[in-house]
Amino acid sequence: MQAINKNYLCPACKGHLRVGDKIILTVKRPNDTGGLVLLSPKLGDYSVATHQDFQLAKGEHLEVFCPICHTNLAAEDVSRNLAKILMVDENRKISNILFSEIVGEHCTYKIAGNHRVESFGEDMETYINFFGETPKYYY
Repeated sequence: MQAINKNYLCPACKGHLRVGDKIILTVKRPNDTGGLVLLSPKLGDYSVATHQDFQLAKGEHLEVFCPICHTNLAAEDVSRNLAKILMVDENRKISNILFSEIVGEHCTYKIAGNHRVESFGEDMETYINFFGETPKYYY
């Protein structure tokens, strides 16, 4: 795992989403109940913390929002199942970070300025073709 000395920002307001060792986001469930989720800033670490009364069900599609400006972070230009935030590394290079809005679907994509895609998670193949990669066929 990479070091976590990176900043995570809202692509709309550029507000800081990382506090300590967690990325904080607001989510809304299909039944319109909402809450906060705390995610690991380590790409490929899918640990999630929520309030004990706000439990998420595997397979549930969440809407993800900035907790500061309340912008919907859906990456509609790529897939209706992905959300996007920005990551600023220790060299001040900005990358787009896309991750699944489906509870339990473990896939994250880091897209650098040169459009280089790094994929993380056991479900990373799910959306990889959205980034111009060649299809991968398994027999």
